[in-house]
Amino acid sequence: MQHRFVDLSIYLENDVITDPPFMRPKITYQTHAETVAELQHFFPGVTAQDTPDAAGFAAAEWVTLTTHNGTHLDAPYHYHPTMDRGERAITIDEVPLDWCFRPGVKLDFRHLENGYVVTAADVEAELERIGHELQPFDIVLVNTAAGKAVGNPNFVNIGCGMGYEATMYLLERGVRVTGTDAWSWDAPFSYTAQRVAETGDTSLIWEGHKAGRDIGYCHLEKLHNLEALPPFGFTVSCFPHKVKGASAGWTRAVAIFEE
Repeated sequence: MQHRFVDLSIYLENDVITDPPFMRPKITYQTHAETVAELQHFFPGVTAQDTPDAAGFAAAEWVTLTTHNGTHLDAPYHYHPTMDRGERAITIDEVPLDWCFRPGVKLDFRHLENGYVVTAADVEAELERIGHELQPFDIVLVNTAAGKAVGNPNFVNIGCGMGYEATMYLLERGVRVTGTDAWSWDAPFSYTAQRVAETGDTSLIWEGHKAGRDIGYCHLEKLHNLEALPPFGFTVSCFPHKVKGASAGWTRAVAIFEE
């Protein structure tokens, strides 16, 4: 049996905007010739000319990141100190690995306007449209308008978001990993801020994330290329980097098809 892989991850890069200014990644690239000082730490006196082909030592990169840059998996600890109605929230190094390699389901919400908060009824209607009954541990991916907006300076304000009741609809059916191609699982903050100002209801802030207080779960953010996926019939692999005690970990998320 052969496998086909579809990359669902964005690049970590300096120039394409996928985060607000205060949390953008910074990558400094070193060429082979620029790491001779590092070579001399191990081999004193050796010069670039002494290396094979006089090419220098080794290309390398210095990277300044948060665990929420690039395509990443959020742990329950990111949302709240507790989960499952009072238990200590697990960190990314404690997330069960079997949550991260499961059948995938794609919900297509690209038609919904920026800032729209998806409801349980919306999720139910989309599942009915695609003809899929959720199974425990399905990985549910949400395709929004943000998927085609990577690099847009307004990226963080594009796409719909998943509300509390929509998130709980998934979690109550056994889903433990979800994902979105938007900057956040929730609706963009600019729209939420407007609703909070109008209503005074601060429970609207991060309502989808905060569902993790009731049922612990993880979600992927800043996925990419979800447009290439069918509604189901593939496996998602999204193992996170093992950052001790962290709220998230970077992942090279992929969809795997058996052919």
